[in-house]
Amino acid sequence: MSIAQSLIQIKSQLPNHVTLAAVSKTKPVADLMEAYNAGQRIFGENKIQEMTDKWEVMPKDIEWHMIGHVQTNKVKYMAPYVSLIHGVDSLKLLQEINKQAAKNNRVINCLLQIYIAEEESKFGLDEQELEDILSSAEFKQLKNIRIVGLMGMATFTENKNQIEKEFKHLKTIFDKLKTQNYELKTLSMGMSGDYQLAISCGSTMVRIGSSIFGGRN
Repeated sequence: MSIAQSLIQIKSQLPNHVTLAAVSKTKPVADLMEAYNAGQRIFGENKIQEMTDKWEVMPKDIEWHMIGHVQTNKVKYMAPYVSLIHGVDSLKLLQEINKQAAKNNRVINCLLQIYIAEEESKFGLDEQELEDILSSAEFKQLKNIRIVGLMGMATFTENKNQIEKEFKHLKTIFDKLKTQNYELKTLSMGMSGDYQLAISCGSTMVRIGSSIFGGRN
Protein backbone atom coordinates (compact mmCIF):
# COMPACT_ATOMS: atom_id res chain seq x y z
CA MET A 1 0.00 0.00 0.00
CA SER A 2 1.26 3.48 -0.82
CA ILE A 3 1.80 6.17 1.83
CA ALA A 4 -1.27 8.02 0.56
CA GLN A 5 -3.44 4.89 0.72
CA SER A 6 -2.26 4.01 4.22
CA LEU A 7 -2.90 7.56 5.40
CA ILE A 8 -6.40 7.72 3.94
CA GLN A 9 -7.27 4.32 5.40
CA ILE A 10 -6.13 5.31 8.92
CA LYS A 11 -7.87 8.69 8.74
CA SER A 12 -11.12 7.02 7.71
CA GLN A 13 -11.02 4.98 10.95
CA LEU A 14 -10.40 7.93 13.28
CA PRO A 15 -13.33 9.58 15.08
CA ASN A 16 -13.89 13.26 14.19
CA HIS A 17 -12.56 14.54 17.51
CA VAL A 18 -9.19 12.77 17.12
CA THR A 19 -6.31 14.57 15.41
CA LEU A 20 -3.63 12.64 13.53
CA ALA A 21 0.00 13.67 13.86
CA ALA A 22 1.89 11.80 11.12
CA VAL A 23 5.24 10.84 12.63
CA SER A 24 7.68 11.52 9.82
CA LYS A 25 11.04 11.29 11.61
CA THR A 26 13.87 9.81 9.46
CA LYS A 27 11.62 9.96 6.38
CA PRO A 28 12.65 11.92 3.27
CA VAL A 29 10.76 15.02 2.15
CA ALA A 30 9.38 13.07 -0.84
CA ASP A 31 7.53 10.75 1.56
CA LEU A 32 6.16 13.67 3.56
CA MET A 33 5.03 15.36 0.33
CA GLU A 34 3.12 12.23 -0.66
CA ALA A 35 1.25 12.42 2.66
CA TYR A 36 0.84 16.19 2.23
CA ASN A 37 -0.67 15.75 -1.23
CA ALA A 38 -3.09 13.22 0.28
CA GLY A 39 -4.28 15.92 2.67
CA GLN A 40 -2.07 15.54 5.75
CA ARG A 41 -1.03 18.84 7.36
CA ILE A 42 0.34 17.82 10.78
CA PHE A 43 3.75 16.17 10.95
CA GLY A 44 5.63 15.02 14.06
CA GLU A 45 9.41 14.95 14.26
CA ASN A 46 11.71 13.98 17.10
CA LYS A 47 14.87 15.85 16.11
CA ILE A 48 14.77 19.63 15.94
CA GLN A 49 17.46 19.93 13.26
CA GLU A 50 15.75 17.45 10.95
CA MET A 51 12.38 19.14 11.50
CA THR A 52 13.86 22.56 10.74
CA ASP A 53 15.46 21.30 7.52
CA LYS A 54 12.06 19.97 6.38
CA TRP A 55 10.21 23.12 7.48
CA GLU A 56 12.54 25.22 5.31
CA VAL A 57 11.73 23.38 2.09
CA MET A 58 8.11 22.28 2.58
CA PRO A 59 4.80 24.18 2.20
CA LYS A 60 4.12 26.72 4.90
CA ASP A 61 0.60 25.56 5.82
CA ILE A 62 2.04 22.55 7.66
CA GLU A 63 1.81 22.30 11.45
CA TRP A 64 5.07 20.95 12.84
CA HIS A 65 4.90 19.02 16.10
CA MET A 66 8.01 18.28 18.13
CA ILE A 67 7.31 14.88 19.66
CA GLY A 68 10.77 13.85 20.87
CA HIS A 69 12.67 14.72 24.02
CA VAL A 70 13.64 18.40 23.85
CA GLN A 71 17.07 19.72 24.78
CA THR A 72 16.85 23.29 26.03
CA ASN A 73 19.78 24.48 23.90
CA LYS A 74 17.93 23.48 20.70
CA VAL A 75 14.63 25.26 21.41
CA LYS A 76 15.75 28.44 19.60
CA TYR A 77 15.91 26.63 16.25
CA MET A 78 12.23 25.65 16.23
CA ALA A 79 10.81 28.65 18.09
CA PRO A 80 10.04 30.63 14.88
CA TYR A 81 7.66 28.01 13.49
CA VAL A 82 6.82 25.02 15.74
CA SER A 83 3.05 24.54 16.29
CA LEU A 84 3.04 22.20 19.26
CA ILE A 85 5.73 20.78 21.55
CA HIS A 86 4.59 17.42 22.95
CA GLY A 87 7.25 16.35 25.42
CA VAL A 88 7.59 19.21 27.90
CA ASP A 89 8.71 17.74 31.21
CA SER A 90 10.29 20.50 33.32
CA LEU A 91 9.83 24.10 34.41
CA LYS A 92 13.31 24.87 33.06
CA LEU A 93 12.25 23.75 29.59
CA LEU A 94 9.01 25.78 29.80
CA GLN A 95 11.05 28.85 30.73
CA GLU A 96 13.35 28.36 27.74
CA ILE A 97 10.43 27.85 25.33
CA ASN A 98 8.84 30.99 26.77
CA LYS A 99 12.05 32.98 26.29
CA GLN A 100 12.53 31.88 22.68
CA ALA A 101 8.83 32.35 21.88
CA ALA A 102 9.02 35.93 23.19
CA LYS A 103 12.01 36.63 20.91
CA ASN A 104 9.85 35.52 17.98
CA ASN A 105 6.74 37.40 19.17
CA ARG A 106 4.87 34.13 19.46
CA VAL A 107 2.91 32.13 21.99
CA ILE A 108 3.92 28.49 21.64
CA ASN A 109 1.50 25.68 22.48
CA CYS A 110 2.87 22.94 24.72
CA LEU A 111 1.78 19.59 26.11
CA LEU A 112 3.09 18.53 29.49
CA GLN A 113 4.47 15.01 29.36
CA ILE A 114 3.24 12.80 32.17
CA TYR A 115 5.18 9.71 33.18
CA ILE A 116 2.71 6.81 33.08
CA ALA A 117 4.88 3.86 32.02
CA GLU A 118 6.68 1.27 34.09
CA GLU A 119 9.97 1.92 32.32
CA GLU A 120 13.01 3.90 33.34
CA SER A 121 13.75 5.03 29.80
CA LYS A 122 10.64 7.21 29.44
CA PHE A 123 10.58 10.90 30.34
CA GLY A 124 7.81 12.78 32.09
CA LEU A 125 6.42 14.40 35.21
CA ASP A 126 4.69 12.58 38.01
CA GLU A 127 1.46 14.05 39.43
CA GLN A 128 3.21 15.88 42.25
CA GLU A 129 5.72 17.53 39.88
CA LEU A 130 2.85 18.51 37.58
CA GLU A 131 1.02 20.09 40.50
CA ASP A 132 4.17 21.88 41.67
CA ILE A 133 4.87 23.40 38.26
CA LEU A 134 1.31 24.57 37.60
CA SER A 135 0.97 26.20 41.02
CA SER A 136 4.40 27.87 40.99
CA ALA A 137 4.88 31.63 40.76
CA GLU A 138 7.52 31.09 38.06
CA PHE A 139 5.04 29.24 35.84
CA LYS A 140 2.44 31.99 36.19
CA GLN A 141 4.94 34.52 34.80
CA LEU A 142 5.28 32.69 31.49
CA LYS A 143 3.22 34.65 28.98
CA ASN A 144 4.58 33.20 25.73
CA ILE A 145 3.61 29.59 26.25
CA ARG A 146 0.18 28.01 26.40
CA ILE A 147 -0.41 24.62 28.02
CA VAL A 148 -3.06 23.07 25.80
CA GLY A 149 -2.98 19.50 27.09
CA LEU A 150 -1.07 16.47 28.25
CA MET A 151 0.94 13.75 26.55
CA GLY A 152 2.02 10.32 27.69
CA MET A 153 3.65 7.16 26.41
CA ALA A 154 2.56 3.76 27.63
CA THR A 155 4.97 0.99 28.56
CA PHE A 156 6.33 -0.90 25.56
CA THR A 157 4.63 -4.21 26.23
CA GLU A 158 2.29 -6.76 24.68
CA ASN A 159 0.13 -6.55 27.82
CA LYS A 160 -2.94 -4.62 26.66
CA ASN A 161 -4.39 -4.47 30.17
CA GLN A 162 -1.33 -2.64 31.43
CA ILE A 163 -1.38 -0.20 28.51
CA GLU A 164 -5.08 0.44 29.06
CA LYS A 165 -4.49 1.05 32.77
CA GLU A 166 -1.76 3.62 31.95
CA PHE A 167 -3.88 5.42 29.36
CA LYS A 168 -6.85 5.60 31.74
CA HIS A 169 -4.57 6.96 34.46
CA LEU A 170 -3.46 9.77 32.14
CA LYS A 171 -7.08 10.52 31.20
CA THR A 172 -7.95 10.81 34.91
CA ILE A 173 -5.15 13.38 35.43
CA PHE A 174 -6.33 15.26 32.32
CA ASP A 175 -9.95 15.38 33.54
CA LYS A 176 -8.86 16.50 37.00
CA LEU A 177 -6.90 19.44 35.56
CA LYS A 178 -9.85 20.43 33.41
CA THR A 179 -12.03 20.72 36.51
CA GLN A 180 -9.40 23.14 37.89
CA ASN A 181 -10.14 25.49 34.97
CA TYR A 182 -7.11 24.70 32.86
CA GLU A 183 -8.28 25.03 29.26
CA LEU A 184 -6.95 21.73 28.07
CA LYS A 185 -8.14 20.34 24.76
CA THR A 186 -5.43 17.91 23.70
CA LEU A 187 -4.69 14.51 25.18
CA SER A 188 -1.90 13.07 23.07
CA MET A 189 -1.60 9.34 23.60
CA GLY A 190 -1.42 6.38 21.29
CA MET A 191 1.00 5.34 18.54
CA SER A 192 0.88 2.90 15.63
CA GLY A 193 0.59 -0.17 17.85
CA ASP A 194 -1.94 1.06 20.39
CA TYR A 195 -3.80 4.08 19.01
CA GLN A 196 -7.21 2.38 18.87
CA LEU A 197 -6.93 1.46 22.53
CA ALA A 198 -5.76 5.01 23.32
CA ILE A 199 -8.80 6.49 21.55
CA SER A 200 -11.12 4.22 23.51
CA CYS A 201 -9.45 5.57 26.69
CA GLY A 202 -10.03 9.20 25.69
CA SER A 203 -7.13 10.25 23.47
CA THR A 204 -7.77 13.27 21.23
CA MET A 205 -4.47 13.08 19.32
CA VAL A 206 -2.60 10.05 18.04
CA ARG A 207 1.01 9.90 16.82
CA ILE A 208 1.25 7.43 13.96
CA GLY A 209 4.39 6.79 11.93
CA SER A 210 5.17 3.26 10.78
CA SER A 211 1.54 2.45 9.87
CA ILE A 212 1.68 5.33 7.38
CA PHE A 213 5.29 5.52 6.22
CA GLY A 214 6.45 1.95 6.81
CA GLY A 215 9.36 0.99 9.08
CA ARG A 216 12.24 3.27 10.00
CA ASN A 217 14.82 4.23 7.40
